[in-house]
Amino acid sequence: MGYQSVFQRYELKYLLTREQQKTVLRELEDYMALDQYGKTVIRNVYYDTDTFLLIRRSIGKPAYKEKLRLRSYGQAAPGTPVFVELKKKYNSVVYKRRLSAEEQQAMQWLRGTESYSPGSQISREIDYFRDFYGSLHPVVFLSYERHAYYAKDGSDFRVTFDDEILCRETDLTLTAPVYGTSILPEGKVLMELKCSGGIPMWMTKILSRERIYKTSFSKYGTAYQTLIYPKLKEESRYAAEFV
Repeated sequence: MGYQSVFQRYELKYLLTREQQKTVLRELEDYMALDQYGKTVIRNVYYDTDTFLLIRRSIGKPAYKEKLRLRSYGQAAPGTPVFVELKKKYNSVVYKRRLSAEEQQAMQWLRGTESYSPGSQISREIDYFRDFYGSLHPVVFLSYERHAYYAKDGSDFRVTFDDEILCRETDLTLTAPVYGTSILPEGKVLMELKCSGGIPMWMTKILSRERIYKTSFSKYGTAYQTLIYPKLKEESRYAAEFV
């Protein structure tokens, strides 16, 4: 395939100050290196129902939650390979399944106007997901600048830093330029530690010494709460006034 299609791991999130980020970057140099994507701008289009059922359930912090999105590493074109990703989380463990398809083909598949049948278990899972929810469509565009690092010792431990996290409800395509509303707290960077087991001792020492604590930060969830829900609430209030 040429890319990893199945993930099962923990994803731990931390909001860092710029100074904390500099410290972590300086100290991880001995243990980690930039991965194949290195520094890139990741684009995502999230799918949901008309009532935003998926993200509303997710915000409630249930034991099980799931999301469907389209992702590209850099600005896509109609023939550019992109990823269709089904992401699930159960009892703190993240399970991700993804397939690669050309951007135009992927959009048509998720729109329901064209089938995509590579004969894989993953495509069947995505089709079942779409059929189960029925009315899925693009609802938000999310982009961010990511610096991604992998472990030099061959383990699956990864560290990513996400900055300039922007979201919007229009122009919902991976072929469009990056722009939108910032949803990161001012002066902060989102760090994620990704691993199938425990965090390496050297990283644990850094987190403890620098007083960096785990937090909960969903990009789509934050976009919904800060951009989408306030607008829906205002529209509902406005409609009620004229009943």
